[in-house]
Amino acid sequence: MTALADDRDAGLRLDAFLVGRGLAATRGEAQRAIADGRVRVDGAARAKSHRVRAGERVAVADPPPEPETSPDDVPFGVVVEDEHLMVVDKPAGVVVHPGAGNRQGTLAQALADRARGGTDPDRRGIVHRLDRDTSGLLVVAKSARAHAELQSMIRRREMDRRYLALVEGRPDARSGTIEAPLGRDRLRRTTVSTNTGRARHAVTHFETLEALGRTTLLEARLETGRTHQIRAHMAAIGNPVCGDPRYGGAASGRRLGLSRQFLHAHVLMFCHPITGEEILCESKPPADLRRSLDAARREPVPGGPDGD
Repeated sequence: MTALADDRDAGLRLDAFLVGRGLAATRGEAQRAIADGRVRVDGAARAKSHRVRAGERVAVADPPPEPETSPDDVPFGVVVEDEHLMVVDKPAGVVVHPGAGNRQGTLAQALADRARGGTDPDRRGIVHRLDRDTSGLLVVAKSARAHAELQSMIRRREMDRRYLALVEGRPDARSGTIEAPLGRDRLRRTTVSTNTGRARHAVTHFETLEALGRTTLLEARLETGRTHQIRAHMAAIGNPVCGDPRYGGAASGRRLGLSRQFLHAHVLMFCHPITGEEILCESKPPADLRRSLDAARREPVPGGPDGD
C-alpha cells in the first residue's frame, strides 16, 4: 500500500500519517510496522517520529505470513472438566485468544472443538483471560449456558481469582487494597495506568506471604479484571512485579534470572454454574518461578550486614 503526502499532511509524524491515510488501523499498528522495517519513505526507512513532507511517497509492505501452528502444538493442562466447563492450567508464553500479532497458536484455537459460548468465534468459550506471560488457572465454558452464567458470575464478583506475585521492595502495609481506576496510558498506549482519559473502576487486594531481602512475595486477589490490572496496580504503588519490563520490573527480573513477569494464577474458586457445586482449583508455580523465588530468598537486605 502506498500514499503520496500532500500539503495537508506536511508536519505529521509518520505513525500518525499512516493512520490518517488508512495505511494502518491504529497508532500501535503503525508503530509496529515501522519497527518491523515494513515502512519506507521515498524508499528509505524512517523513524516513527519522522515528520512527513509534501511530495513524499510512503509505502507499507504487508507483514510476512505467520507460521502455521497446529492446535495440537499448544501446551496446557486440564485440572477439572465435565460436560459444562473445564479449568485449564496455562503455561507462560501461550496466548489465550487471537489478537493483533497473535493469530496462531492460541489456547482458544486449541480448545475450539471443546469450548462453546459467546458471540466471538475467535474467543469461543473464553470467559476471562491471562496475559501471555502469566501462567496459571482459567475457566473455559463448554456450553453457551455455562458461558453466560460464568461471565455473569465474574460481573457479580463471585469468582475468587488469586495470583502469586513477586514484587520489588516492600509495600507500606502487609495487606491492603488498591482501588485506582485504570485505562490505556495517555502517552504509552501499550501500557495501562491511572494516567488515562478512559478510566475504568479497578480493585486489587493483596496480602504479604513472605517478606524477602529485596522483594516481597504477595498473594493478589482480583475484585475486578482489567487488562494488566495487577501489574499496573503494583507499579502504581511503587512495587512493580519482578521481571515485568513494561511496568518497571526489568532490573529485578535480570537479577533473579526471570524471562517474564513473576505472576501466576494459583487459586480459582467458584460455584459450578449448572450444579452449584463449589469448585476449588490450585496450581503450583512452575519451575522458572520457583528458581527465581529461591534466588530472591538468598538476596541480602540492602544496607544490612550482608547487603550493599
